[in-house]
Amino acid sequence: MLKYLLKRILGGIFVILGISVFIFLLIRVVPGDPVRMALGPNAPDYAVKAMREQMHLDAPLAMQYVYWISGVARGDFGQSLTTKRPVAQDVVEFLPATLEVALLAGVIFVVGSIVIGLAAARYRDTWFDGFIRACSYVGISIPSFVLAILLLLWFGYYWKILPVSGRISGNFQVPAVTGFMVLDCLLGGSLKAAGDAFLHLIIPAVSLAVGCLFQEARLLRSSIIDNMHNEFYSVELGYGLPKAFIVRKYLFKPSFIPVISVMGLDFASLMGNAFLVETVFGWPGISRYGMNAMLNKDLNAVSAVIILYGFVFVIVNIVVDIIAAYLDPRSRMSSR
Repeated sequence: MLKYLLKRILGGIFVILGISVFIFLLIRVVPGDPVRMALGPNAPDYAVKAMREQMHLDAPLAMQYVYWISGVARGDFGQSLTTKRPVAQDVVEFLPATLEVALLAGVIFVVGSIVIGLAAARYRDTWFDGFIRACSYVGISIPSFVLAILLLLWFGYYWKILPVSGRISGNFQVPAVTGFMVLDCLLGGSLKAAGDAFLHLIIPAVSLAVGCLFQEARLLRSSIIDNMHNEFYSVELGYGLPKAFIVRKYLFKPSFIPVISVMGLDFASLMGNAFLVETVFGWPGISRYGMNAMLNKDLNAVSAVIILYGFVFVIVNIVVDIIAAYLDPRSRMSSR
C-alpha cells in the first residue's frame, strides 16, 4: 500500500509541474501588458520599467519561469496588481471561505447520493424510482447559479427563513483564527454565532451540491442494478436473505467503486464552479477572487489560483485512488 501511495504522490508532483509550465506559458501569451494595466496608461516610463524589472518581465521567458517557480516553491506568488497585497496573503484570506462551502456541499451530495441511489435501486421501476429520475434530469440540467437565485428568492425573500448574503450577520464579531467561520465561532465559544454562520452556508452549499447529488445517485443506482445480474446476488437471494440486506451488505461496496471516482472529480470541481454562486451571494471566496484577477490580467493572482486548483485536483485524486484501492484490492495489485 505504501508503494502504491508513493507512486500516486510522485505522479501528482509531475502533474503539478506540468500545470505550472502550461499556465505560465498561457498567461504570458495573453494580449495586454499587466504592468500598464496596474499602473494605468498615463504612468511614466521609468515606473513601468521599474515594475517590469521587479516582476522579472524583462528577463528571457525561461528565466521568468525559473524566478516564478522558485518563488512558488517558497509560497511567494508575488504581489497582486489589483489588491496591492501579497498574493499568498489574499489566498489565505479568501481560500477558507470557498473550502467551507465546498466541504458542506461535498457532504450533502455524497450522503444524499448514497441514500437516494440505494433507495432508487431498491425500489427500481416504481413510482419512487421514476420520481428520482425526473428530479435527476432537472437537477443535472439546471445551472448552479440559476438554482442559487431561485433558492435565494424562495428562502431569503419570500419565506425569509435563511440569510442570503455574506458569511455571518453583522451583529457578530468573530476573531479570525482559521478562516473557517463556523469553526472560528466555535473556537470563540459562541454557539449562536456558529449557528448563524452555518445558516449562511446552507443555500450556497445546496446550490453547488444538487447537480452532483443527482448525477452520482443515478450512477450508483445503475451500478447496483448491473451488479444484481451477477451470480452471487442470485445465490444470496436463493439462501433467503432479505433484498435490502443484500444491497447494503454485498452490492454497495462493488457498486460504489466506479462512483467514487466521479465523486472525487465533482468535489474538486466545486471550487472552480463556485465563482457564480459566490457572486450571487456576495461570498468572499477564492473563486470570485480568481475571476476578478483574470478580468484585470493580474498574472500573479491568476497563476496562484490555477496552481491551487491543480493542487486540489491532485490531492483529491490521490485520496480517491486510496479509497478505491481499499474497496477493490485488484486495482492496487494491477498497478504493480
